[in-house]
Amino acid sequence: MARARRACCATLVFLLAAAPVLAQRTQPVGIGRTPILADTIADTLKHPPIAPRRAMIYSMLLPGFAQSRLNRPTSSILFAVAEVLSIGMARKAALDLREARAARKDSIPTGFTADTVTGVITPTGYTQNRLVARIGARRTHYEDWIAALIFNHIISGADAYVAANLWDFKANVAVTPTPNGAAIGASLAF
Repeated sequence: MARARRACCATLVFLLAAAPVLAQRTQPVGIGRTPILADTIADTLKHPPIAPRRAMIYSMLLPGFAQSRLNRPTSSILFAVAEVLSIGMARKAALDLREARAARKDSIPTGFTADTVTGVITPTGYTQNRLVARIGARRTHYEDWIAALIFNHIISGADAYVAANLWDFKANVAVTPTPNGAAIGASLAF
């Protein structure tokens, strides 16, 4: 038992001694020149706060979420507003479609006759409700809003993926008016 314990301790000490130290530097590079030391530690500032694939998945599930984690509040708000707007309009289109489908069983009288003796009024003819003719259009509206929702999820995920890959790339793009039209200018920070 003591032998096994000593073997485990020796293995653990060996593994810990073999692990690189975070502040460790490599051997000087260059022969006959001033030595240049290269860092072996990974630059932790070069990694985004969220991995690109994870950002894509998060934003595909909840548009704008990964953009907010990547400190991009404007695009986060745009995707969230597009999501809420599309859900609201899809809900309204679904209610309109339901109303048009319910109108299939409905009919509207076109004329009335009144019995002069009894005073009973009876309809003379019926026509179908106008909403029945709009079922196809309302179904198309509903499908369009569902497609807008799906598009928002896909574009939000793609934007989050690109934003996570380029999160440390600072660029400022501006459009300024000129006498002949508009000029586009860009500045890059290194």
